[in-house]
Amino acid sequence: MMPDPAPEVARDVPAADAGRRHLIACICCDAVYQRTDLAEGERAQCLRCGGTLYRESTRAYHRLLPLVVTALILFLVSNVFPIVEMDLKGIHTQTTLWGAVQALYADRNMALVALLVFATTILFPLAEMLMMLYLLAPMARHRLPAGFEHVLRCIQRTRPWGMIEVYLLGVVVTLVKLSTVADIVPGAALWSFSALVVVMAVMLSFDPRDLWQYVKKEPLQ
Repeated sequence: MMPDPAPEVARDVPAADAGRRHLIACICCDAVYQRTDLAEGERAQCLRCGGTLYRESTRAYHRLLPLVVTALILFLVSNVFPIVEMDLKGIHTQTTLWGAVQALYADRNMALVALLVFATTILFPLAEMLMMLYLLAPMARHRLPAGFEHVLRCIQRTRPWGMIEVYLLGVVVTLVKLSTVADIVPGAALWSFSALVVVMAVMLSFDPRDLWQYVKKEPLQ
């Protein structure tokens, strides 16, 4: 992997001018800077703590909508088809992601775990993808979606709660342990879920706050 280009350090902004300039705050130390345009591949770095403030993300923005659509398709496949098929002493069983949540909820002692799995692997990831689609689809047609700023804030609040990669890791560990006592056949959903984790990882590399820059640059109706 090629190393990052030399970082471009953002300039401090005097407090008197804060109301008249486009500012950005460091998420690590809360230092405030004036946001400047970057060349392709550059990143702005905080003077105080050295954290990354933002990157030039034009290329990422243009491929974001196809990634969101792909993620939604993979998410649908992951929830419709079985994750795994298991044959244990002649007993053949299979389960889907939703079936696993229902099985956990049926056990009174695991109801909270079921709600946590549902929220982190279904509700919040799906909500983020739908909100991104809601914003990006109109923007691709040079239209500003209603409630842009509120939806963007919701994306930032729900993003930390999406943990499908944790769930996938748990499934893989469980399958490895069960493979010694039962015949395990990975289902279509397991492969689509793995692909979804990769696609989501690429999506998460894009900072939703950067959408403000494209609202400013592009003439949206």
